[in-house]
Amino acid sequence: MAYGDSHHYTRLIQRLNRFPLCAPPGKYLYRILRMLFSEKEARYVSLLPIKPFTSRTASGIWKTGRRETKQILNTLADRGILLDIEQNGEACYVLPPPMAGFFEFSMMRVRQDINQKALAELFYQYLNEEEAFIRDLFSMGQTRLGRVFVNESIIPEDHAVYVLDYEKASSVIQEAGHISISLCYCRHKMANLNRSCKAPLNICMTFNRVAASLIKHGIGRSVCVSECMDLLQKAYDYNLVQFGENIRDQVHFICNCCGCCCEAMLAAKRFASYRPIHTSNFIAVIDSRTCMGCGQCVAVCPINAIELTPISSDHDSRKHKARINPDLCLGCGVCVRNCRMNSISMDRRKERVVTPLNTIHNFVIMAIERGKLHHFIFDNQALLSHRMMAAILGVIIKLPPIQQALAREQVKSRYLEYLISKSKYR
Repeated sequence: MAYGDSHHYTRLIQRLNRFPLCAPPGKYLYRILRMLFSEKEARYVSLLPIKPFTSRTASGIWKTGRRETKQILNTLADRGILLDIEQNGEACYVLPPPMAGFFEFSMMRVRQDINQKALAELFYQYLNEEEAFIRDLFSMGQTRLGRVFVNESIIPEDHAVYVLDYEKASSVIQEAGHISISLCYCRHKMANLNRSCKAPLNICMTFNRVAASLIKHGIGRSVCVSECMDLLQKAYDYNLVQFGENIRDQVHFICNCCGCCCEAMLAAKRFASYRPIHTSNFIAVIDSRTCMGCGQCVAVCPINAIELTPISSDHDSRKHKARINPDLCLGCGVCVRNCRMNSISMDRRKERVVTPLNTIHNFVIMAIERGKLHHFIFDNQALLSHRMMAAILGVIIKLPPIQQALAREQVKSRYLEYLISKSKYR
């Protein structure tokens, strides 16, 4: 084995790579997993199904007693390796992908059981020196992990009607069943490397079932809607971008990102040509007649989408004016809030950005695009769940023809072929 001396870690990596959001192997990944998992835990986790499972299911897979199984599962959940959720009135567990998942959870609180400084260095090396992980995470396929929420306060009144509830961070907060606040993984990681900025740390937001699990295991702090809204305003005040899960229903996370520490913003700059983040449905527009070329918008743009261009006219006393690259603009609105001349406004994009309905919808589409759908459908236990299969196939049936063709190619299922063919006549 090239990077480690235990096949259990190799099998764990193979298990992680059944997710659409994969983790390419490398020397830094092996070191990360050795810090987060014991060899025994690596062996056990490598056998877990993709879909949520009960302790009874794990006990059967591991061939361990129920008491021992529950102890192992709860220990892993305490460390943020597994999420502990309730499904249909029963306690279930699920292994999240590395990102957004247990990589972040490992740094979303201060811990004494692991060397977080060493872990932060390994994360940084894995994401920057072995570029394959971060490139694949943000640039493979067309459907993205996350999307940008526009700053609601700067939308013109005549456009406010076009901002749907799922596009508003405030609506996600107000409708959440549980709200958890944790340390920002990205800035906490950079703080351990003595490279963090002055933006607040305790501002990472998770919601609903994921939040309930993080709260239960001490990874997050439970807050009310009012406190979370105050933190959202604080994020606005620090010019942070709201980057959240790319779904419409039951959003599980919103990160408040800076342009210097946060992986999503860094990826937006490094892989700009791939459009690694789904933008909001708005775009910033500069009024060149009133722009004074002060450069404030250039300074605050988190992804360097604005630049100053020289003015050559003899009749204009200004030396520069700002110009926005429409191919890079995220539509976050940070520049609008900081323009002293009110020369920047938000306009609707010509084409609306399509957002998947929910987590399973997003997961299936990403699996199709990344060639991983067969892992999802033919999971250890998935064929035993008619409800799961119905949900998966229900998503596929509603896909555009090109994506349906990709699904057919990957699954090679007569049942799927039948359902897709029948759907044409509905």
